Amino acid sequence: FLCLCFLPGRRLDDDPYQPVTRDETVSVGGTVTLTCQVPESDNSSLQWSNTAQQTLYFGEKRALRDNRIQLFKSTPTELAITIGDVQLSDEGEYTCSIFTMPVRTARATVTVLGVPGKPQISGFEDAVQEGGKVTLTCTSSGSKPPAKLRWYRGEEELQGRPDMVESTPGEPTYTVISELTLTVGRSDDNAVMACAVDHPSLAPGDKRTEMPLRVLFTPNVYIMPENDLPREGEKFHLQCMGNANPEPTGFVWEKKDGELPPLAKVDGAFLRFEKLNKSDNGVYLCQADNGIGKSQGEYTLLVQDASDNAADPTAMSTTSGVDHAVIGGVVAVIVFILLCLLIVLGRYLIRHKGTYLTHEAKGSDDAPDADTAIINAEGGHSGAEDKKEYFI
Repeated sequence: FLCLCFLPGRRLDDDPYQPVTRDETVSVGGTVTLTCQVPESDNSSLQWSNTAQQTLYFGEKRALRDNRIQLFKSTPTELAITIGDVQLSDEGEYTCSIFTMPVRTARATVTVLGVPGKPQISGFEDAVQEGGKVTLTCTSSGSKPPAKLRWYRGEEELQGRPDMVESTPGEPTYTVISELTLTVGRSDDNAVMACAVDHPSLAPGDKRTEMPLRVLFTPNVYIMPENDLPREGEKFHLQCMGNANPEPTGFVWEKKDGELPPLAKVDGAFLRFEKLNKSDNGVYLCQADNGIGKSQGEYTLLVQDASDNAADPTAMSTTSGVDHAVIGGVVAVIVFILLCLLIVLGRYLIRHKGTYLTHEAKGSDDAPDADTAIINAEGGHSGAEDKKEYFI
C-alpha cells in the first residue's frame, strides 16, 4: 500500500540540506553572531565567508587570521561564529555554504549602525536681555543612518527647525544639525536647555547635552524691614531687595512727600535708623539699578509706642509672670479659707459633743437616788434648771 507521511513544520518541497541564516543589525563597537543551520546532515561541512568571499571558518577550522572573529558553535547541522568590535567596514553580505552535491548557499546581511557622537550646543556664549531672541545650534556627528535631534527646556520638548543632514567626507556616516530660536523672558534665566540624540543604536537619553540659559533683566524691587514691630527708641533698618540679573549695584533711598529723617543713614541697600521716632512714620522708596534697568519699591513705616506692652514680647512675658503671681495668691487665699473652715467646724463639733454629755446628766444633782435622776433626765423636771457645760 502507499503511505504519504508528512513531517511537522516541513513542506514536501523543502530541501533538508539547504542552509538557513538570518540578517543581523549591530552598532559600531558591538558584537554580532552569525548562525547557519541545516535541517539534516550528510556529514558535509558548513562554511562562513565574508563580504569579500574570504573563508572565515570551515567547520571548526579558522581560515582567516582575524582575532575579532571567533567560533561560537560547530555541529554537523550548525555553524555559528561571532565578530567582535564591529566596524562600519564589516557591513555587507556574509555567505554560508554546505559542500553537498551540488553546493548549497545562504546569505545573511549585516547592517552596522554608526553611533552618533554626543551633541554639541552653541549659542550660549552671551547672555540675552529679557524680551530678546536667542538662536541655539545643536550638532551631532557619526550617525548612520542620520540621527534625529530633539530640544528640551526642562522636561518640556520644544520644536526646532527641521534637521539639516550632511554626509561625512570619506565615511558612510552623517552630521546632523538642528537650530532652535527662542524669545526669552526673566523666567528663562538659568533654565536648562537640552539637546538629545534619537537613534536606533542608543537607548533614550544616552546622548544628551544640557546648558543653562542666561537672561538679563531689570530688578524686581521690594523692601524688607528688620522686624515687623518697629518701636520708638530702638535701632531699626530697611533693606532694599532687588531680584535681577545682574544683581543691582546702585540704590537710591527717598521718603515720599518729604526728606529722609536726620538720624536715618543710607548704607547702600540699607537705610538705618539709629533711634526710631514717631516722626519717622511714612512711606519710604528705594530705587535699584543693575545697569539693565531701574525699578522701585516702597514700604510704609509705622513706629509703635514704646509703652505699648501688648506688642512687646518682653511685656507679654512680664504680664505672664504677673498673672502667675496672681493665680498663686488666689490659691493661697483659698487654702487659708479652707483651713479656717476646718477649724471652725472642729470647734463646733466639740461643743456639740459637750452639750450632749451634760444633757445626759440632767437632774442628777437634785435627785435623791439614781432612778429619780434618770426619770428627771428623760422626762424633764419643771423645777430644775438645765445645766450645760461649755468648753472653751
